Amino acid sequence: MRPISGASVDARGRAARGAALIVGVLLAVTACGGGGSDSGDSKGKAAGNSSQAETKQSEAVVAIAPKDGAQSVDTSGALKVSATKGKLTEVQVKDAKGTAIAGKIAADGASWTPSLHLASGTKYSVHAVAKDSAGRTAAEDSSFTTLTPKNTFIGNFTPEDGSTVGVGMPFSVRFTRGITSPADVEKAITVKTEPAVDVEGHWFGNDRLDFRPEKYWKEGTKVTVSLNLDGVEGRKGVYGKQDKTVSFTIGRNQVSVVDAKKHTMKVTQDGKTVKTIAVTTGKPGYDTWNGQMVISEKLAVTRMNGETVGYGGEYDIKDVPHAARLTDSGTFIHGNYWGGDAFGNYNASHGCVGLRDVKGGYDSGVPAAWFFNHSLIGDVVVVKNSDDATVAPENGLNGWNMSWEKWKA
Repeated sequence: MRPISGASVDARGRAARGAALIVGVLLAVTACGGGGSDSGDSKGKAAGNSSQAETKQSEAVVAIAPKDGAQSVDTSGALKVSATKGKLTEVQVKDAKGTAIAGKIAADGASWTPSLHLASGTKYSVHAVAKDSAGRTAAEDSSFTTLTPKNTFIGNFTPEDGSTVGVGMPFSVRFTRGITSPADVEKAITVKTEPAVDVEGHWFGNDRLDFRPEKYWKEGTKVTVSLNLDGVEGRKGVYGKQDKTVSFTIGRNQVSVVDAKKHTMKVTQDGKTVKTIAVTTGKPGYDTWNGQMVISEKLAVTRMNGETVGYGGEYDIKDVPHAARLTDSGTFIHGNYWGGDAFGNYNASHGCVGLRDVKGGYDSGVPAAWFFNHSLIGDVVVVKNSDDATVAPENGLNGWNMSWEKWKA
């Protein structure tokens, strides 16, 4: 009986172990395929590919010149940003104050250049981004400092900031150094008007640049001029050091017409005559210039000495009242207390336009005082029928005597 009993126990043990092994194998087979072999393998491969895509770098290469940390960098031509194996999508250039520098990315995306020169002695930061054909981005950052010039220039300008001027007033800049790169300097000066009107610049020599519209300014026009000269190389090794904004307003329209033959001046406002004044102009041999002349300076009293204008000691009057300058060469429209009965009758001056006045200029009722008090810097005085030539455009603020075509040339 025991052998039979023992055999039965051993058989049951082997059967149990066999059953467990079969179940384990089945479980193992089920576990291998139970999650869905297609979906599990697909996810694994996708995850692997995504990781590879994320780690692959952009092929685009961004280059910035000058190199990072460069010092004494030229203000023009040195700053360049480029991209190879990709296209630039963003370029930011800022100074230490955070002011952005305008520039343009080329149509092919291969380069960026600034629109204007850079300021001198200034640190700039550059941030540039490019994309390759797969849309992957690459970026580059850099900083540099521009040169501090040893030789500089500025522009002395008229009219003054905040002033109200006549309709003939140009914006005139006289530079302290002769300019040999006029295009660069002119590009650094912008003129904006409200209402908008086309304004063009014209050079007189190499040290003066005037801006005006084709016709006299419209009354009430607001003019804003930006002198962005800091860093512009006006001549070899000589840089501007001026960064200034100037605004002025055009006042009422006053144009006065002097007839040298009739010895009269008609003062017009908005095209209507408001006063006719008897005058005297230049006597034979000293005739007054013809043409359109702009009042550039007003002096309540001034000295007029013939020696300063090439007339020797012919006259020296220390107290000429109510004087308004019309040319750099010494033509004025002014009060005259010594002219006797010349006003309205004959020409007796050395080239100026004279109006009756009193010594000391104390009488506000005389013609010279009235005209002086009703005139602005920038008002126009037109002289006609004189035996002299037309005044040169550069002799004073008198560019109106040049055609618009020549002005723009």
